[in-house]
Amino acid sequence: MSEPEHLDVLVLGSGQAGNLMAWHMARSGYRTALVERRWIGGSCPNIACMPSKNEVWSARVAHLVRNAGHFGTLTTPGQIDMGQVRQRKRDMVSGEVAGFLEGFKSSGAELIRGSGRFTGPKMLEVQLNDGGTRFLTADKVFLNIGTHSAMPDVPGLEAAKPLTHIDILEIDYVPPHLIVLGGGYVGLEFTQAYRRFGSAVTVIDAGPQIISREDADSAEAIARILSGEGIRILTGAKILKVEGSSGKAVTLTLQTGDGEERIEASDILVATGRVPNTAGIGLEDTGVALDERGYIRVNERLETSTPDVWALGECAGSPQFTHVSVDDFRIVKDNLAGGTRSTKDRLVPYCLFTDPPLAHVGLSERDAQRQGVSVRVAKLLTHAVLRAHTTDEKLGFLKVLIDDNDHIVGFTMIGAEAGEVMAAVQTAMLAGLPYPKLRDAVIAHLTMAEGLGPLLGNVPAKASVPEFA
Repeated sequence: MSEPEHLDVLVLGSGQAGNLMAWHMARSGYRTALVERRWIGGSCPNIACMPSKNEVWSARVAHLVRNAGHFGTLTTPGQIDMGQVRQRKRDMVSGEVAGFLEGFKSSGAELIRGSGRFTGPKMLEVQLNDGGTRFLTADKVFLNIGTHSAMPDVPGLEAAKPLTHIDILEIDYVPPHLIVLGGGYVGLEFTQAYRRFGSAVTVIDAGPQIISREDADSAEAIARILSGEGIRILTGAKILKVEGSSGKAVTLTLQTGDGEERIEASDILVATGRVPNTAGIGLEDTGVALDERGYIRVNERLETSTPDVWALGECAGSPQFTHVSVDDFRIVKDNLAGGTRSTKDRLVPYCLFTDPPLAHVGLSERDAQRQGVSVRVAKLLTHAVLRAHTTDEKLGFLKVLIDDNDHIVGFTMIGAEAGEVMAAVQTAMLAGLPYPKLRDAVIAHLTMAEGLGPLLGNVPAKASVPEFA
């Protein structure tokens, strides 16, 4: 083996946290290199968050055009050009990748295109994409290697070559009948999008409800919305076998509460979870420990079991959101400068980008019950928000959880602009404001956030405490 090149900082994986760390360290004067085998910028701008929301928006435009007559605009029935849908997505991705490449150029961090495998603690062998090998070692190593789609162990499924979230972004046709395996966030966003493009869509989930981490009322509301658009949803269903080839013709045999059923379709999308990209890269030679699911074990400072090796983003078991990966970077960056930041108790919001979207921050009712937190719950139908009357976006509800100290500890909204409304509530939570401060705030009319006033006005009074002589 050639003598390894010595670096100050080595980053494996070009996800959000990895890029930010490489650029920051290089700008701070450290000799820094980042190794990435394929996706410059990571999954978010290439194959996940941004391209999927790009196509979700195209589907929303198709839906609005189809229903334009309701708003007084007369149109002829439109056709879907999936080639153009794909091209709009590709153009956006190209622009995003160019921005990441500029980040490497301006920071001085070296971008190495290739596949890395550890041969010892902080020693990496890189098979370069254009041929050849480089051997690297560094004082500090940052792992930002992400996850990939899980493939359920179902007879015939893998042989049917189903679509993943990556593949479906590249198809140039509207599937006549798309089966979506998995009722989670990724699956449901594509479910509604492809229904709006014109596909018949069936969602199959093994659990008792879709979006399993949400409270039952949220899952039921989203199910009603999707069903109202003609989407069939099967929960508590076990797939027994798959026959055929996705993209041509497939048949699924499944067991439901009503017995055995066969479903024929044209395409299958698998969206049943994620698997960390920790296998086959030599981590066993580094002393970096994994948990029982294959994620890298880290402490609250995102340090691994090997000194001067950190793990960032999904591979560290962090919540699988880009904004969390960015915060992972900030935590490690500040701690390297002598700070004491940690992942403990951070307030992580998220959105499901269906139409209307679901937004959530803090505790759910189920979380509060499990943790023994006493809460008062208030709800308001989105229909009661006057803004919704002007746009006809009346589906959904707002829900807030208030603790015994009058603080907001959880918020969920299904409705137009839910993510923006949630950000206002999150700000109040971070500031520790008693809920009457937000209830009595003068919020602009006509906005969806205006609904926070009547929502918080519905908070039940505190239970009276009996007095004893």
